[in-house]
Amino acid sequence: MSKTDNIYSQPLEQIGGFTFNEQVVQVFPDMIKRSVPGYEKIIQTIGMITQRCAIENSNLYDLGCSLGAATLSMRRGLTNKSGCKIIAVDNSQAMVERCQQHINAYKSETPVTVLCDDICNIDINNASVVVLNFTLQFLSLEKRLTLLRNIYKGLLPGGVLVLSEKFIFEDATSHQLLIDLHLDFKRSHGYSELEISQKRSSLDNVLIAETVEQHYQRLQQAGFKHNNLWYQCFNFGSIISIKE
Repeated sequence: MSKTDNIYSQPLEQIGGFTFNEQVVQVFPDMIKRSVPGYEKIIQTIGMITQRCAIENSNLYDLGCSLGAATLSMRRGLTNKSGCKIIAVDNSQAMVERCQQHINAYKSETPVTVLCDDICNIDINNASVVVLNFTLQFLSLEKRLTLLRNIYKGLLPGGVLVLSEKFIFEDATSHQLLIDLHLDFKRSHGYSELEISQKRSSLDNVLIAETVEQHYQRLQQAGFKHNNLWYQCFNFGSIISIKE
């Protein structure tokens, strides 16, 4: 059972960099619901994309799977696809252990392998759907293109990548408005000014957001010619990329 996120509710003498440790795992569903606008819609749509785009006898990857929400949505979308396997990967042992519990709680004929590893170490092959759901933003900038190239190489023709991220915007006025709207979203879900401030400090230099255009350029470099933003709410959104 998820607990209420109160990690930053009291003043902290020292605010370290945000990590997906056991404390975060305990409150993660509540944290995501109150912090990421549109998260549930993205998860739901990942299942719809899987239903339409997954290829029989192929592999599907959830890279940075956290507690397995996208994995479970993908598996629900595979009801009419035979021979598929899902590989879910996260580098947090605490996340992986809880993810495995969530996967085991639901019966399905689709096998799921949950790995504790760096997503950059994973060999992507025979893939029809790959999900990076708010994962790339936590990877160092110099590693992002290599990962996307590995994904592109491992995708089958017609395979898709779902890339969800927090965005920044070149136009300063609209950028600030979208930030302010996101902060209002967090306030409306019960976060205090102290919690918002301390969480922001913990994410500095840990979550490195980019513009939609920067993502498009890198996806093109990786080989993807068909890239489109299919969803956006404030400064959060999701891109779908298709391999020819």
